[in-house]
Amino acid sequence: MLSRREFVVAAAGGVALSALPSYAMFERRRGRLRVGVIGCGGRGTGAATDALNASPDTEVVALADVMAERVASARENLSKQEGISSRVNLSDATCFAGWDAYQRLLATDVDIVILATPPHFRPMHFQAAVNAGKHVFMEKPVAVDGPGVRKVIEAAALADQKKLCVVAGTQRRHQTVYLEAMQRLRAGEIGRVTGARCYWLQGGLWMNPRQAEWSDMEWQLRNWLYFTWLSGDHIVEQHVHNLDVMNWGLGATPLKANGMGGRQVRTDPAYGHVFDHFSIEYEYPGGVIVESKCRQIDGCHSRVDEVFCGTEGTLTVSPNGARVEGGKAWKFTGDNPNPYVLEHTDLVRAIQSGEHVNEGKRIAESTLTAIMGRMSAYTGKTVTWEQALNSQEDLSPPAYEWGSLPVPAVAVPGKTKLT
Repeated sequence: MLSRREFVVAAAGGVALSALPSYAMFERRRGRLRVGVIGCGGRGTGAATDALNASPDTEVVALADVMAERVASARENLSKQEGISSRVNLSDATCFAGWDAYQRLLATDVDIVILATPPHFRPMHFQAAVNAGKHVFMEKPVAVDGPGVRKVIEAAALADQKKLCVVAGTQRRHQTVYLEAMQRLRAGEIGRVTGARCYWLQGGLWMNPRQAEWSDMEWQLRNWLYFTWLSGDHIVEQHVHNLDVMNWGLGATPLKANGMGGRQVRTDPAYGHVFDHFSIEYEYPGGVIVESKCRQIDGCHSRVDEVFCGTEGTLTVSPNGARVEGGKAWKFTGDNPNPYVLEHTDLVRAIQSGEHVNEGKRIAESTLTAIMGRMSAYTGKTVTWEQALNSQEDLSPPAYEWGSLPVPAVAVPGKTKLT
């Protein structure tokens, strides 16, 4: 099996593959854009479906996952999709399983790569995809620690040099209701923003009970939400959407974070070692304070939205609507097409037109915003942007293999060290 170092080196070593920008391949071939999927769980299969629905000029031609059963399931599900199955052109030769499956997929002539594995793997897969000259759609978040964020920023810069298009799975950035709301915010319709709040409060998510035949690694991969090295904890894996909107609306990244959180309900070892609630205070330039709350506990109040408070009014926005109270009162009433499809439509349009779109650095910054909140809550310390970005805490396992992998202790604020 590959050691961690060998795995990372292999990921970065994709320079020996193709460096030809995929839009040039598309122009040469004058055919459909060929899509490969790395990470064939529910999100990867869903993203592939969205890519097919986004444009008649796309086809799915390759799949890769560490688990063969996931590849088989995605292949079967995609082949049954009404209206798009004719553009699912897969064969045994283009379906790859194993730890090196992503490398074998990147060696094919795909134009676009969908990266949808657990977030831990995103930096190495993104680096390899850019080195291979592929356009990228990558799910959020794009890292789980400071070293991973730095790798993504570096790879995004290389994508700029190669004129490769990169779109991230922060679908709010492509959603009509958010685009109109942000336009009004920018136009000053609530005056100067003095503070903001964001929420992702919901019940618990899925959990796969451990089976006797699973190794530690397999158990953790099958329950990746509950292990910080894989998901970043739910403040990173899920709440990153809301924090991305904060950065977007304020046009900045936070200077520091001071937070708290804990593991009050999901205390069973089946739920790994992550927290089930966080509350973070972020300070942005100009003294603007953002209050951030996220929770995954059944039976509690649910709320998912973002609020910007201004000198003349308040803007509240969510995937289902938006409104301004005070100031220039307004309520969104327009069409609000599926943003999960629109983000792929925008990517395809950019590739076909030769436009250069790269959301890599932006999503890396939003990911780091969430990471610094987690770091503060885990340790009980104030964490600055520079501390989070330059952190040497690498959450990677010692090796990528089907074997023993101890679960870290649950973080204890005041005792867990900031690194």
